[in-house]
Amino acid sequence: MLEIENLCVSIEGKEILKDFCLNVKAGECHAIMGPNGAGKSTLAKVLAGHPFYEVTSGKILFKGEDILELEPSERAHLGLFMSFQYPLEIAGITNLEFLHSAHTAHQKATGKEPLELKGFEEFLDKKMMEIKAPKEFKTRSLNEGFSGGEKKRNEILQMSILNPVLSILDETDSGLDIDAMRIISEGIQKMRTKDNALILITHYQRLLNYVKPDIVHVMMDGKIVKSGDAALSEVLEEEGYEKIGANG
Repeated sequence: MLEIENLCVSIEGKEILKDFCLNVKAGECHAIMGPNGAGKSTLAKVLAGHPFYEVTSGKILFKGEDILELEPSERAHLGLFMSFQYPLEIAGITNLEFLHSAHTAHQKATGKEPLELKGFEEFLDKKMMEIKAPKEFKTRSLNEGFSGGEKKRNEILQMSILNPVLSILDETDSGLDIDAMRIISEGIQKMRTKDNALILITHYQRLLNYVKPDIVHVMMDGKIVKSGDAALSEVLEEEGYEKIGANG
């Protein structure tokens, strides 16, 4: 599904990703862990098509297509979704309006019939029940005045509405209390199928207690230095990143 080959990325002349390689297959959940400055969030933004980063070499193939020249919206219409580490607040636009607009654009881009507002609202109500989102989410301005947990739950709602093929969740666990972590993890788990894939970017092992990854990667200094099964995250929790990096 996703093949990243020898990807090198710079910003303002500073190299951040260095011959980065990753292969994600349908049905898999990959966790990418690493210290601050390892390049994890850069990877997510480059996959989504952030214009501030310069790809100096390498390839990103998604569903067999080279997406490096595609706009962020084109990547999204192919089925790529990214959640933000710090979701934006937009006053004056309700969640209902935003999600209806996003869903309509996606339906049109993929050759499907968009839902009228009433039909979409029924669809949205069902999705909100599945992830236990409060009813008032529909009428509140997008993320305005939301707590950290509410913002992250709102992004999982967006993910559920758009039903992406590949979801990249950048530190979804950041700032969450135990209850919010559990609810959001349950929402993520409900969306996992044999046909889609998930990349979890995180500092900590606690999210992986709820969303079990198939493969854990340790990222340091712009590249993956070690990969393993879910047990690797527990080793990281005990030993830290420096020891893993030193041992390779």
